[in-house]
Amino acid sequence: MSDAQRSARIWAIHDGHAGNARQVLALARALGETSPCEPPLRPAAPWRWFAPRRLPGDGQAFGRDFAAALQAPPALALGCGRQAALATRLARAHGAAAVQILDPRIDARHWDQVIVPEHDRLRGGNVITLLGSLHPVDDAWLAEGRRAFPALGALPGPRIALLIGGPTARVPWDEAALRSEVEALRRWAAQHGGTLMATTSRRTPPAVTAWLRSLPLRSWSGALEEGPNPYAGMLGWADAVACTADSSNLLSEACATPVPVLPLFARHAQGRAAQLLAALSARGRLSTLADWMPGHTATPLRETARVAAQLAERLGWPAR
Repeated sequence: MSDAQRSARIWAIHDGHAGNARQVLALARALGETSPCEPPLRPAAPWRWFAPRRLPGDGQAFGRDFAAALQAPPALALGCGRQAALATRLARAHGAAAVQILDPRIDARHWDQVIVPEHDRLRGGNVITLLGSLHPVDDAWLAEGRRAFPALGALPGPRIALLIGGPTARVPWDEAALRSEVEALRRWAAQHGGTLMATTSRRTPPAVTAWLRSLPLRSWSGALEEGPNPYAGMLGWADAVACTADSSNLLSEACATPVPVLPLFARHAQGRAAQLLAALSARGRLSTLADWMPGHTATPLRETARVAAQLAERLGWPAR
């Protein structure tokens, strides 16, 4: 870690998983840190097995570089994920204010603040709740997406952005079910003279990705490394968004746009996934294909700025 990184006001700590990285970086930037330090975590046994619980010698839990960086801690350490929760505890022990995103599964008193989705049970005087997840989607982010991918704006409208995650225990689906949903979206787009754009994730079954590539539609798959990810452009140019209900991150980002959102496989959702869908529906952010009308808009649901403002107030952090 460089001297410049060590002197950063904010550390954005994560385990490299895209969902965790996206949340913690979005919060750091909402607090005014445009280039937060991302100290690399190299979790070692036995500490990684027990994180975020502390064990003797855990100053070496993430390698020599991280241990050295702790000697000049940031003002604020933000973490997302179980390994990061131990790292923020260590930073706090060296004088940093520590904030954990997602339920750490141990007492929240070990952090200055903890940020969790509403559908989690954790509550307390130092707990901030939000609907969905943290993310960077706002007007400026969408405008940048349109600027970066102007070709998508030239496609016939209305344009539907289809965001595909992967089946989970809480929202099960298979290739046949997805094919049925996609064909319904294609028929709607054809009826209105519009375009269907699709993007997949690392969790999307390979057979689904291969089938999408065989269709006459705009699609992109990160698994195939097809060049720059047009995800931001798709959301920026979309007139409507369809999203598999298995991903709270995808749903949250879709609902941050000013267009209708259709959750796919919502009827199969269980547990926390079902609770999130119910809360989004109560806020008027979910729609059905039958209700879609070209040109219809919706009020964006954006929690990141609100959470950042509340966190800054609690910590006495300078306003952005």
